[in-house]
Amino acid sequence: QLQLVESGGGLVQFGESLRLSCVASGHVKDDTAIGWVRQVPGKEREVVSCTGKNGGVTHYADSVKDRFTISRDIARNTVALQMNSLKPEDTGVYYCVATKRWYTVDCSMSPDWYEFWGQGTQVTVSS
Repeated sequence: QLQLVESGGGLVQFGESLRLSCVASGHVKDDTAIGWVRQVPGKEREVVSCTGKNGGVTHYADSVKDRFTISRDIARNTVALQMNSLKPEDTGVYYCVATKRWYTVDCSMSPDWYEFWGQGTQVTVSS
């Protein structure tokens, strides 16, 4: 099994930054693709970024490209999402997600690809 715990959400103003952190416990090491999913009420869930196992591959949604950066510390089983130049439309609940699909070094921008989810952390950006 795999447990994911997010932290770092909060209330910020337009243009400010936040850093989300996800700590994974269980059988993690470097064989887990991990992503961040954003949930906004009334809208479909969106993978904003993901990193493949071993950290060699990363993807970003167009809406956050050049503003968000995903990184992972394999030794500490943590994945961070640095969010800069935040906008009100970045507001939502951010979930850390993971999968144990061993057969690929890639990750997916589809939320349904991930079978493990954290409890989520709220990010609110005021205008």
